[in-house]
Amino acid sequence: MEKLVACVQKRPDAVCRLICFPWAGSGTSRLAQWGRLFNDSIEVFCIRLPGRETRLDEPFAKDMTSAVNEITSVLLKELKEKPFAFFGHSHGTYLSFAVALHLKEKYGLEPVHLFMSAAHAPNSATYLANKNIVLPDGNNDFLAIVKILGGNYEFSPHEDIWRDMVLTFREDARLVQTFSFEKTEMNIPFSCDVTYFCGSDDKIYDAKGWRELTSGDTSFYELPGDHLYLLKPSNESFLIKHITKSIENAGL
Repeated sequence: MEKLVACVQKRPDAVCRLICFPWAGSGTSRLAQWGRLFNDSIEVFCIRLPGRETRLDEPFAKDMTSAVNEITSVLLKELKEKPFAFFGHSHGTYLSFAVALHLKEKYGLEPVHLFMSAAHAPNSATYLANKNIVLPDGNNDFLAIVKILGGNYEFSPHEDIWRDMVLTFREDARLVQTFSFEKTEMNIPFSCDVTYFCGSDDKIYDAKGWRELTSGDTSFYELPGDHLYLLKPSNESFLIKHITKSIENAGL
């Protein structure tokens, strides 16, 4: 569990767990800290994929299926134990959706709420088009890799710093490209509510497709900032309050 999940504030009496899935190239350092910001009713788990942080020496996940299988096998007991919600940002949105889909199809488990951020809906034409972009063989074409993951980033002016991130970015982009989801007319996979967030200065995402993926309510919020808008303290505060209210309104 400790290998896959960062939990900086254990709350065994919490009524709900919020499982967070970070953006491409990152680890758990930021979203795991949300565990200190929520009240006692919500415990935060942040997913740590192989190839980073304490898992730096492990090989990257070979595809989305293997990543999903690891997450569900490790967390299945906890997910059966009490209600849970997912928050995913950018690359993490696709991973969280893939995990939620697997849990629903194989175990009949569903989040009480899906909080999605800065990503195309997985049933959108734009997402399908990005899956066909050819990844560069080397680690030099950073912008081509970022195009697949999406987003307007502000990169460090120090080339050696961001070049160290290229391998992780590329592997995360490859992971996204291995995920396939086909929405059929009668297939509505979820019944929970879905909330989508994005930054006002970020690229335009094809996000309206989320409405087709649940029979629950969908809502959309644009917050000031670029792709990493959620790092701004005011936006982080909004997210914490909104997620808390949404979970409380789920009637747990």
